[in-house]
Amino acid sequence: MGGKARILFVDDDPEILAAFRRTLRRSYAVETALGPLRGLEAVAERGPFAVVVSDLRMPGLDGNEFFTRLRKTCPDTVRIMLTGYADMRAAMEAVNTGHVFRFLAKPCDEAALADALADGVTTYLQATAERDFLKGALRGIIKVLTDLLALQNPEAHARAMRVRRLVADMARYLDAPDLWRIDLAVTLSQIGTMVMPEGMFVRLRRTGTLAGDEAELFARHPAIGADLLDNIPKLGEVAGIIRHQETPYAGDGDGPWGTAIPLGARLLKAALDYDRLLTAGQGREAALAVMAGREGSYDPRVLAVVRLLAGEREGFVRATTPVSALTPGMVLEEDILLPAGEKAAVTGQVVDAWLLGQLQQAGLGRTAVCRVLVPTTDEAGPSGLADPGLLALLRRVKTLVPEV
Repeated sequence: MGGKARILFVDDDPEILAAFRRTLRRSYAVETALGPLRGLEAVAERGPFAVVVSDLRMPGLDGNEFFTRLRKTCPDTVRIMLTGYADMRAAMEAVNTGHVFRFLAKPCDEAALADALADGVTTYLQATAERDFLKGALRGIIKVLTDLLALQNPEAHARAMRVRRLVADMARYLDAPDLWRIDLAVTLSQIGTMVMPEGMFVRLRRTGTLAGDEAELFARHPAIGADLLDNIPKLGEVAGIIRHQETPYAGDGDGPWGTAIPLGARLLKAALDYDRLLTAGQGREAALAVMAGREGSYDPRVLAVVRLLAGEREGFVRATTPVSALTPGMVLEEDILLPAGEKAAVTGQVVDAWLLGQLQQAGLGRTAVCRVLVPTTDEAGPSGLADPGLLALLRRVKTLVPEV
């Protein structure tokens, strides 16, 4: 954070706010808001702030309610509470509900306030540095894993990409915290399938079910993926979502059940099951009816949100189309072969701009047709991999190596 740390003071007394500005303007970039509503406006328009200091007793919206709302929009911002009331119950409530960093009594000693602000700024810098690390340094690791999944099991990779948008919509609708963790869990949800035969996922997509040893093997992929991610620092919560992505809401044996299952896992299970029904040939209403009949499988609140949002920007219909008419976002239901018999694209691959260019360069004209899943909107699908040319070469070589 360059320059002075930004501090916001919220109080219903303009004289107190003026005093804070005079006292602290040399050390911090101080802003003030007259009352909690103005405070929320300041955060929305000019936030986030490193530290927000608020009075507890204010008309309309007290400090507890103000901090609870602030925490949802700016979770990293450090919150310090001031009050002129010797009310220990209110202090405890402030700490418990608003997750307050420090509680100071008014009138507050200048040295005590200065120490609290300094500690708060340090805490904020540490929190934002950790967040930047998670979003930045881990990005390369995540990209490698998803590229490997796309290479080893395009069917499973396409499945994760298809449900990603629906899960994101549901998470935002439910005001879920840490949306980025849920999105990351969806992206990596199928990582455990890299060790499983791709043909199994072709059957799953076409029929919607597996049986026998295949069903048992498929049931293990969430734990395999979670165990893999548990070895990567800072991904414990993401691994927890992936581990329980197939756990029914009513539980399965000794495992968690109900709201003890991470919200991201509850969202992911519903989205994956909905996608499985769609790609097996069910329509929207039929798929939702099947899910509604599976008592104990889904969080009722999540199932209601699926009904509300699914089909607005999700879903696929089967079609047969000339290769020349493929568009981004379609999912291949069969391999596309070059005249020499080599694979130009594989079943389950999501069509993107790079693939279209390769097919055009290969000279596959209107006479070549293929079966596809067509998204029900015009929104393009995922854009492809970091080095699609290399991965396409690897896919072609892979088809020449007999399986043992």
